[in-house]
Amino acid sequence: MTLDHRTGRPSPDPGPQDPNADPAKAKMSAKAAFFGSMLEYYDFYIFASAAALVFPHVFFEGARNPVLLSLATFGISYVARPVGAVVLGHFGDRAGRKKVMMFCLVLMGLATFMIGCLPSSATAGSVGPALLVLLRVAQGISAAGEQSGAGSLTLEHSPAHRRGFFCSWTLTGTQAGFIIASLAFIPVAALPDETLYSWGWRIPFWCSLIVLVVAYIVRRKLEEPEIFVATKEAIDEAEITPPLPVVDLFRTHWRDVLRVVLCAFIAVVSTVFAVFGLAYATTPEIGMSRTTMLWVAIAANAVALVSQPLFGILSDRIGRKPVFIGGAIGSAAGIFGYFAAIGSGNVIAVFAAGIALMGGVYAATNAIWPAFYAEMFSSRVRYSGMAIGTQVGFALAGFAPTIAQALRGGDPRNWIPVAAFTAVCALVAAGSAATARENSRTPLTELDRKLPHRTLAEV
Repeated sequence: MTLDHRTGRPSPDPGPQDPNADPAKAKMSAKAAFFGSMLEYYDFYIFASAAALVFPHVFFEGARNPVLLSLATFGISYVARPVGAVVLGHFGDRAGRKKVMMFCLVLMGLATFMIGCLPSSATAGSVGPALLVLLRVAQGISAAGEQSGAGSLTLEHSPAHRRGFFCSWTLTGTQAGFIIASLAFIPVAALPDETLYSWGWRIPFWCSLIVLVVAYIVRRKLEEPEIFVATKEAIDEAEITPPLPVVDLFRTHWRDVLRVVLCAFIAVVSTVFAVFGLAYATTPEIGMSRTTMLWVAIAANAVALVSQPLFGILSDRIGRKPVFIGGAIGSAAGIFGYFAAIGSGNVIAVFAAGIALMGGVYAATNAIWPAFYAEMFSSRVRYSGMAIGTQVGFALAGFAPTIAQALRGGDPRNWIPVAAFTAVCALVAAGSAATARENSRTPLTELDRKLPHRTLAEV
C-alpha cells in the first residue's frame, strides 16, 4: 500500500511501473487512437450499411441473389487484411508505428471517398462492381494495420497499471465511427428509393474526407514509444541484420499468434449484428424499418462508448482474462436473445437486447483486446503479431454475414442456425483466451524478458 497525499489514507499499490511510461503521451496516444479508429470504422461501417441496404440495388440489380453478392463484397476486404497485416506489420515493427498509422488513415479515407464516385451497374455494367471490390480491398489493407498500430503505440506509452484503460480508447473510437456512420445513414435511408439508389447513398462516403482531416491533424502530433525506439537503436548499434519481423514472430511467438487468431473469432458477433442483423430484420418477412434498426445500432454503440473504458479499468483491476472470457460467454448467450427479439417484432425488446449484447457483454471483449493481445508479444514483433493474428481471425468475421445468409436456407425467418454459429465462434474465443498468460500488470521491459522464445523445432 502507498499513501495518498491528498487524503492521507492508504491507496492501492499501482504495481511496478514501466520506466518509459509517460501518462501525458499515453493520453495523446489514446486520443489519436480514438480519432483514427473513428475514421477507419466510420468508413468501414458505412460500407456495411450500404452493403445491407443499397448495393444489392445499385451494383447487383438483376443478379440471381443480389443480397448474397452484396454481403460478399463486405467480406472481400477480410481476404486482403491478412496480406496487409504482414506488410504493414513489417513496416510497423521496422520503420515505426506512427508512419504506418498515417498511411492507413489516408488510404482508408481516399478509398471510401472514391467508392462514393463509382458508377452503378445500370450505367457501366460490370465496371462499377469490379471497382467496388478493388476499393474494398484497399479498405481492408488499411484496416489491417490501424487497430494493431494504435493498440501497440498506446500500450507502449502507458503505465503498467492503466494499459487496459488507455488501450480501450482504440476500440471506443470504433464504436464512435459506428455511431456516426449509422447517423449518416438514417436520413439517407429515409429517402425515396429512386433518390437513395441514384445519388443519396453517396453522401456518407463523400463526407469521409471531413473525418479524415480531423483524424490526420490529431495523429500527426504522435511520437514513437521510447521502448520501440530503444529496441531499434540497440539493433542498429549492434550492427546486426535482424530477421524479418514475420519470421521472428513465427519463430518465437507462434502459439500466441494462434491464440490471437482464435480469440479474434469474437468479432463474428459484431459483423453478424451490424450487417446480417440489419439485412435480416428489414426483410419483408420480418418487416422492421431500416431507420429503426439503425437506431438500435446507434443506441447499443452509444452505451459501449461509456462501458468500454469502464471495462478497460476493470481489466486493470482484476486482469484481462476474466473480462474477456466473461464477455465472450455472455455474447454467446446474448446473440440468441437479440435474434429472438427481432423475430418477435417487439421494438422495445430489440432495443433492449441489442444494447445488452453490444453495449454490455460484447463491449467487455472489445474494450480490452488491444491490451490483452499486445501483452502477448515482445516489442520487436508486437505490431506484426497483433496485425497478423487479428486479421486472420477477423477473416471469419468478414464472411460471417454471407455464411449467416446461407445458413437461413429456404426459411427467411430461420435465425437459430445463425445464432448457433455465432455462439460457437464466441465460445472458441473464450476457450482460447483461457490458455493465455495474464500480463496485465507486468511492465513491458520485464515482459520482453519474460516472454518465451521457443521455436517450432523445440516443441
